[in-house]
Amino acid sequence: MDTPARLLRLLAMFTTRPSWNADELAGRLEITDRTLRRDIARLRDLGYPIVSTTGRYGGYELGAGGRLPPLLLDDDEATAVAVALRDLSRDADPTLGEAALSALTKLRQVLPEPLRDRVDALGEVTVGFENRPAPSGDGAAIELPSLMTFAMACRRRERVTFTYRDGADRVTERRVEPHRLVSLGRRWYLVGFDLDRDDWRTYRVDRTSALATTGHRNTPRETPDAAAQVSEGVALRVFDIQAVVRVYAPRAEVAMRIGPSIGVFEPGEPSDPECIVRIGGDPDWTARFLVGLPFRFEVLEPDSVRDEICVLARRMLSEHTR
Repeated sequence: MDTPARLLRLLAMFTTRPSWNADELAGRLEITDRTLRRDIARLRDLGYPIVSTTGRYGGYELGAGGRLPPLLLDDDEATAVAVALRDLSRDADPTLGEAALSALTKLRQVLPEPLRDRVDALGEVTVGFENRPAPSGDGAAIELPSLMTFAMACRRRERVTFTYRDGADRVTERRVEPHRLVSLGRRWYLVGFDLDRDDWRTYRVDRTSALATTGHRNTPRETPDAAAQVSEGVALRVFDIQAVVRVYAPRAEVAMRIGPSIGVFEPGEPSDPECIVRIGGDPDWTARFLVGLPFRFEVLEPDSVRDEICVLARRMLSEHTR
């Protein structure tokens, strides 16, 4: 191993453990103690504060205050960092967002070409939400290779097959022409055209398995708004009762409180002084959610939600009026 490669490996070892015994380092690098001391001296000359200790338990450790050592990431780690930086560059304040975008650019430049291609594909086909509140609830575990396969299939417009387990634990085989990936909270969704059902469908990525690409290209057809389809499916379609509410505040402000997994907004300008939103859920839950909002609102339908709000109001008055 030549000197530059040995120094990089030595730095990488210092990032995995707080301290190392001199014999361990020399053995791992297959060098003599004398060569190890020279390498430590070279790192110190380059600005890395390698601290040495003597005695029975002595050795070396990377001290604080020096230069940032190089990061050695595997493919999954590099992908995770790239996705996190992209989200941060979009959602953070301008100062932090610009720093995240700069870091993402530097990371992309050093990625191996096949990995860079997969990371770029994920960025190109992923749809998010503006003004989304902080995600809540448990995250869903997904297989990163599956997510990347879906991303590449969306970019190439290539048909896929997979096994899908729905919310009722029914397992079916699917043939899908993928369109977009949607990131919502801590979950990922695929929006695609289901060939056997002849309709656009939404699938939770963590509920897919046995994923395979087929080599067949998607049939050209008009595509839906992927983010709107996921929001409608999560917030409305799974509920029998939907409330229609007029909120007397600009949509941009209301969207910070009513996320895409809770409600779907009717078309309108973000700066309008009021907006209409549809919220799915049982009347009691919907009423409790609405009275917790810091906005004036009016329930247009159904009557059951208005009745529950009246029940809450009467109870609060009886408990807090002398």
